[in-house]
Amino acid sequence: MKDRERSSSNARGGKAKNGPLLNPLDFIAEDHMREREVCAVLERLVAGFPIDTDERQMVLSFLTLQLPQHLADEEIDLFPLMLERCDPEEDINSVIDKLESDHVHALADAPAIAALIEEMEPGDAPFPELARAQLTEFASHARRHLILENAIVLPIARVRLTKDDLKTMRDHMLERRGLDQRQENETC
Repeated sequence: MKDRERSSSNARGGKAKNGPLLNPLDFIAEDHMREREVCAVLERLVAGFPIDTDERQMVLSFLTLQLPQHLADEEIDLFPLMLERCDPEEDINSVIDKLESDHVHALADAPAIAALIEEMEPGDAPFPELARAQLTEFASHARRHLILENAIVLPIARVRLTKDDLKTMRDHMLERRGLDQRQENETC
């Protein structure tokens, strides 16, 4: 059990929080934390550790619901705003091109990963080799992607995006999630 706990906490570095969408960049960072949690669970599955029902549901929810919304947040709002606000010498274009390419792969691969998790029954034997390779590749790719976003994109966005940019992003993110902006403002 200690190995499982150590693997989980080291891999994710903390636990994502759910709360009101105050600052869209903070919310994106929380989505990144959730994605790291998913990667940790996938890596535990590859290692043959069992996961509980809550972890299974968290992974499925992230892959099928939250990940597509998160990628839309970045592609529809964050990346275009970054391209508009950044200076040419910051060369943000090449970083965003790489991230958008990663998004294509993530959207294509996430349903297959979710299907593997869906098929898994509690107490199942470890995944077959091919499935373990798919889980490993997905988690590795996601982690590399998150490094670019957390180390380069989000810090620059925090400097370059205006208050109006952040408000527009926030409004679009709430809209994408079917949340009422007035209600969300009351919880702030």
